[in-house]
Amino acid sequence: MGTTKTRGRARAKRPSSARKGGRPRRAASVAAYVASLPPARRRSFQQLRRVIRAAAPGAEEGISYGIPAFRLDGRLLVWCAAFKEHLSLFPGAAVVRSQAAALKGYSISKGTIRFPLGGTLPIRLIARLVRARIAELRSPGR
Repeated sequence: MGTTKTRGRARAKRPSSARKGGRPRRAASVAAYVASLPPARRRSFQQLRRVIRAAAPGAEEGISYGIPAFRLDGRLLVWCAAFKEHLSLFPGAAVVRSQAAALKGYSISKGTIRFPLGGTLPIRLIARLVRARIAELRSPGR
């Protein structure tokens, strides 16, 4: 890894596969995305993916907006991503709203839940969020 000059100061260049915030650049495939993660983050991210697959049998995994996403019945179900300090699950705003009580203590925004790295992933909660999203997708009028 080389260095670059910033206003007279030298700093190490980030690898071309990384960007500020610790998230890999847009990946062409899920395998490429996962391979670009550091080992500890990769293990946690693989666990998140396993939980999603178990909660949504038949879901197909691919890349959407440069991050891994799962489709069910041809429709986007959830996105997920690994960052420097956390893993994110993107089930959509309606699921985050409907599950707000269960999400106390986690960092959330409109359609995103952030799970801190270094701790135990809340497997049951993640499965519950994915099932809630499936129910939303399959509800009449959707």
